[in-house]
Amino acid sequence: MAGGPSTPALAAAISDAGGIGMLGCGYDDPGAIRAAIGEVRRLTDRPFGVNLFVPAPVDIDETAVATAIAALEPFAAAYDLELRLDPPYAEDFDAQLEVIVAERVPLFSFTFGVPSADTLDALRGAGSVVCGTATSLAEAVALEQAAVDAICLQGTEAGGHRGGFIGPPEDSLVGIGSLVAAARAAVSLPLIAAGGIMDGRGIAAALVGGADAAQLGTAFLRCPEAGTSAPYRAALEHARDTDTVITKAFSGRAARGIRNALSEALAEVCVPAYPVMNKLTRELRRRAAAAGDSSVLSLWAGQGVAQGRSSPVRDLVVALEKETDDSFARFGS
Repeated sequence: MAGGPSTPALAAAISDAGGIGMLGCGYDDPGAIRAAIGEVRRLTDRPFGVNLFVPAPVDIDETAVATAIAALEPFAAAYDLELRLDPPYAEDFDAQLEVIVAERVPLFSFTFGVPSADTLDALRGAGSVVCGTATSLAEAVALEQAAVDAICLQGTEAGGHRGGFIGPPEDSLVGIGSLVAAARAAVSLPLIAAGGIMDGRGIAAALVGGADAAQLGTAFLRCPEAGTSAPYRAALEHARDTDTVITKAFSGRAARGIRNALSEALAEVCVPAYPVMNKLTRELRRRAAAAGDSSVLSLWAGQGVAQGRSSPVRDLVVALEKETDDSFARFGS
C-alpha cells in the first residue's frame, strides 16, 4: 500500500472499525513517517502498525540501466521527460527505524528481508509487536528462527511487491492455501494469511486452513479513505480476474499488478534491480498519475481485484465480518 494508497485516514478507519490499520511507509522519509504516525494517533486511539522495506545492497548495472532507459523513452517522451538516475535510490532504513522505535509503534512489519537481531531487540524493547513477511516455507522457518512475534504469509495471489528474501521470486509462487498449511505444520508462531482475500469467505477459508488472522490490501484500495489515484481507481474498477501479472517493469522487483502498456512493453526487458528501477520510473509514474494516465502506472492489485468494492471502510469491514460469520455458519452446518 506504500506509495499513495496508504494514508493515515485509511489506517485509522480500519483500526476504528475493529481491524489493525497499517501505514505503508517504505518510500517515506523519517519526517513523513513521524507525521503520518502522529495523524493516525490524532484520528484514533486504537492499535495500528507501520510497514517498511528491509534494504538489500544496491547494485548499479549500467547495461541494464541503459536498456531500461531505451525501453522507457517512448513513454517519457509523451511527458517531455528526460530520464535520469540520481542517488539516493531509496530512503535510509536505519533513519526510518529510529522513528518507529522512538514513536513506540504498536505493530511493526517488514518485508524483503530480515532486520538484524539488534534491530528486532530495539523494536521489541520499544513495545512493538514485530511481524515479518514470508513467501515460502523456508522463509517462514527463517523468520521463526529470527524470533519475530508473528509471520505474514504472502501467497502468490497477493498484489504488490513479492516480499520474499530466499531465492528468486519465481521459486516462491505458492498459493496462500498451500502456504498456510505448510507453515502451520512447521512453525508455532501466529500466522497472518495474505493474498487475494477480498471477502469474508476468503477470510474464513484462511482461518479454517490454519491462519490466525487475515490481511487484506486490494480490498481497501477503492475506499474513499485510501489515497489511490483517480486513474488507479478506474483501472481497479474495470479489472477482470485474469488481468493481473507479475512484473519487474516498474521497480525492478517482482510485483503483481494490473497489466498495462508499460508492463507489456518491458515484459522481456532486463531492467535494473530494485530500488534502482523504482527510482528511474518514479517521476514518469508521478506525471502519469497527475495526467490521469494509467498506462504507465504501477497498478498493484491481487488476483481478487475483480471482487473489489467502492465503499467506506466501516461499511466494508461490517460486510466482511458478516460474510465471515455466515461462512463459519455454513461450515458448521
